Amino acid sequence: MELDLAGAELKAVLNRLRRAQGQISGVIRMIEEGRDCEEVVTQLAAASRALDRAGFAIIATGLQQCLTEVEDGSRTVEDRDAMRGRLEKLFLSLA
Repeated sequence: MELDLAGAELKAVLNRLRRAQGQISGVIRMIEEGRDCEEVVTQLAAASRALDRAGFAIIATGLQQCLTEVEDGSRTVEDRDAMRGRLEKLFLSLA
């Protein structure tokens, strides 16, 4: 399954991933500094949400591309159904 992220979609996913990367760096620094457990967990939860949102955005783009390819005839209904199953499995792996 090849994913074609372009323009605004790519920028949004990369921004979410960079945000998560910064948050994870912050968590590491907080642990090294011996910061309060509640603060660390709060920051870790924010990083987790950013990663989840990036994953969901990628899956949503995959679904959209799959449906568009069926409509324009470059993908058969059987291909679409197989792709749907794979995307559903990916979605559930994030849930």
